[in-house]
Amino acid sequence: MNIAVIGMGTMGAPMARNLLKAGHSVVVHNRTREREEPLEAEGAARAESPAAAAREVDVVLTCVSDTPDVQRVLLDPEIGAINGLREGGLVIDCSSIAPAATRDIAATFGEKNIGYVDAPVSGGSEGAIKGTLAIMCGGSTADFERAKPVLEILGGKITHIGDVGAGQIAKVANQVVIAGTFLALGEALTLASKAGANPEKVVEAIAGGVAGSWILQNRSGNMLNDTYPLGFRTRLHRKDLGIALETARTFEVPVQIASLVATIEDGLIAQGFGDEDMSNLARFVRRGAGVPDGPMKG
Repeated sequence: MNIAVIGMGTMGAPMARNLLKAGHSVVVHNRTREREEPLEAEGAARAESPAAAAREVDVVLTCVSDTPDVQRVLLDPEIGAINGLREGGLVIDCSSIAPAATRDIAATFGEKNIGYVDAPVSGGSEGAIKGTLAIMCGGSTADFERAKPVLEILGGKITHIGDVGAGQIAKVANQVVIAGTFLALGEALTLASKAGANPEKVVEAIAGGVAGSWILQNRSGNMLNDTYPLGFRTRLHRKDLGIALETARTFEVPVQIASLVATIEDGLIAQGFGDEDMSNLARFVRRGAGVPDGPMKG
């Protein structure tokens, strides 16, 4: 299959790499063109614009930062992929963006008889590298079935939620859950450490019970060591929480924990920590508790 991948960031580049490894013909484009070079060295073609990338492919897959970025790479009247992708093609958007905007973008492609699946992902950079992402999909059954062979290369759990936009709503729910979980884990480990328990042993103990989770297993080490490599950038999670809060306002759903975490992340970003992994929520808790910077001690 001929696939264009737009966006060579923390998630998009390894996704393109996995498609290459699976034997697909891949053309890549990124606004910062230098990021295309490692993929070119591994066999991908490069395109000067999203429109150029879309001209000779069956599928355009996007993974960029925010709603305006998706609108630009897909719909821009000069460079957007819509100017290159032929009738009968398929767009798979793995970005996390506003559900309402997703529906509007999909409708525009529908007018040209081009299918559309919103397919936001969860699983961090390691999930993108390993091809084990959880992928939440919105779109018609026919378009989902067309997208599925591509998505199965990228993810370990592929779920068709419903119509276009449903994948983005599922991602909103996902981001609300992880906001609370990251903050709670930071609080728990800080409490254990300051109260005199060995925090590494606490992680070992609670991992076997109801508190066990992917976040506990994969991000507690960041919190214990007070180092926050990616991961998932704090500023991007804050962007996602903005979408979640707006969606919650629209449907009049109180989301107090998500609101609190958004405020905390605003502070972390203002202090220059926006490009760290979002497990740095523990930094806020530790400093509030007067715990010195550096590895936690019992």
